Amino acid sequence: MNLSPESLQAFAQAAATGSFSAAARRLGKSQSTISEAISRLEVDLDVILFVRGARQLTLTEAGSSLLSRVQDVLAASDRLLRQASQLAAGLEPKLTLVLSDAYQASQYQARLSELDERYPDLEFECFFAEHADVLDLVGQGRAHLGLLAAQASYPPELAHASLADAADFALFVAKGHPLGQLPRVTLEDLVHWRVLRLSSVADHPGELDDLPGSGGRCWSAPDYLLLLEMAGLGFGWAALPRQLVQSHGGDSLYELKVNGWPKQVPVDVVWSRARPLGPAAAWLLDRLLNT
Repeated sequence: MNLSPESLQAFAQAAATGSFSAAARRLGKSQSTISEAISRLEVDLDVILFVRGARQLTLTEAGSSLLSRVQDVLAASDRLLRQASQLAAGLEPKLTLVLSDAYQASQYQARLSELDERYPDLEFECFFAEHADVLDLVGQGRAHLGLLAAQASYPPELAHASLADAADFALFVAKGHPLGQLPRVTLEDLVHWRVLRLSSVADHPGELDDLPGSGGRCWSAPDYLLLLEMAGLGFGWAALPRQLVQSHGGDSLYELKVNGWPKQVPVDVVWSRARPLGPAAAWLLDRLLNT
């Protein structure tokens, strides 16, 4: 059975307006065309959709039951045509973003809302990584855009630019940790305790590569969320994004009072020079840089 889109539109409009003539005016058709289309649809579906009164149409029980299904079909058809038009105009079928926990969650949520409003049918993928992993994913074409704490240098195949807002980092330990009992913590104090840091920092130095050493006493993790959990369990102290701690740290962490901290860390966006950005990625890049 091949259901005519015109018949489905005629049915939906007649149900909304309560008459064939009003539906005809809405669709720019003649009344007889609308009436015939609905009659064909009733034959195809083998049900009566309307009780035809002298002044107004009334949906039958079957018509009322099928109306929402027809509206779903019409909405899906609209999405299909809209997405096909965007793809024909060069819109990429999928946009992938990789970002660091250093990027502020409030900014991320606002940009996603804008992306959803502008490109509602675009497939979007997002995942988290840090430092060198972000660069590798963008360089390999696995992600279109990457957001990370600003690095001292970048591979020549990657373009980069700085965002207006910086990430706010501070030093944290578990509540009850001996460092948290000190009214003021010095760098010498930190040296005596294990540091928790990103495993990628040694391979790709950045803004936080100047953390004081701990005589070889260092534990590492691939992302800030794992560092937060390790710090909360009392395994050492760590430099963490304040907003991440506010969102996921609960009451388990204590911010240390250390000279020079908290620290503002610039956030960069990176993309590949070898792979031109599609319209959606280019638009998102512009929003990230001009917000």
